[in-house]
Amino acid sequence: MDGVCPTSRHTCHLSIQAQQNSPKIHEGWWAYKEVVQGSFVPVPSFWGLVNSAWNLCSVGKRQSPVNIETSHMIFDPFLTPLRINTGGRKVSGTMYNTGRHVSLRLDKEHLVNISGGPMTYSHRLEEIRLHFGSEDSQGSEHLLNGQAFSGEVQLIHYNHELYTNVTEAAKSPNGLVVVSIFIKVSDSSNPFLNRMLNRDTITRITYKNDAYLLQGLNIEALYPETSSFITYEGSMTIPPCYETASWIIMNKPVYITRMQMHSLRLLSQNQPSQIFLSMSDNFRPVQPLNNRCIRTNINFSLQGKDCPNNRAQKLQYRVNEWLLK
Repeated sequence: MDGVCPTSRHTCHLSIQAQQNSPKIHEGWWAYKEVVQGSFVPVPSFWGLVNSAWNLCSVGKRQSPVNIETSHMIFDPFLTPLRINTGGRKVSGTMYNTGRHVSLRLDKEHLVNISGGPMTYSHRLEEIRLHFGSEDSQGSEHLLNGQAFSGEVQLIHYNHELYTNVTEAAKSPNGLVVVSIFIKVSDSSNPFLNRMLNRDTITRITYKNDAYLLQGLNIEALYPETSSFITYEGSMTIPPCYETASWIIMNKPVYITRMQMHSLRLLSQNQPSQIFLSMSDNFRPVQPLNNRCIRTNINFSLQGKDCPNNRAQKLQYRVNEWLLK
């Protein structure tokens, strides 16, 4: 499996059948960086140019990721806290090396739904994806005041009230919600990520197409202890870059150990018979904001609901100094 269609095998089969009558779309033919194979594989700056189905990657006006300038955020008093509904159950999922990401795809036995925040509808968790850098100063897709983090966890949800699966939702209005959590390197590890990244587990997916089943996962343990978040309207960060995603960026990071980050950097983009290429630096560069509104439920302004003035923001934002370290 190549991370092309993160739905069930049955759905993938249907979508492939539907494409047989249309021009062949090379869904898997893209990369984050130059590959040393003699053949051209498009990097992010070319995604929208090599395939007409991906033209939004170049011409779209609501692309992700973006640089979040905290001085431009607008307090929205109508943003409610996120609600995560696991039904009180733990979940299972299969962890994959897709050649581009570490991807955890949940089984369909115990469903995890999310609502609240900027959402009008309930959304179902489909996949958890990890982005990370070759060094600690880069790796996240989103930037905060121009600064990157060592990594970013993305929980990809689809609107199950309107659409039957993630493939349909990804190309449709109000289709996706992506909860994004920055990763920092520390002495301790987030309990959920610890299950994914401990040595015994992560070494099972060293090469492209490797897969490993994980059971008894508590999704709520992945979330940092905060109800604060930042949200904006954007796109998928991989081709075809459909502009159907609401992004929710949590206002605290999660932590992994230096050894766990090292283990991530030892994952290969390729299969065992091919040259080793680290999966690290698997992030898309930031895209223009184009006058989009970045909203938050963090109330900077003591006056209340107006856009906070810069002075009040700088004062308040010291509370969140972790973001700027």
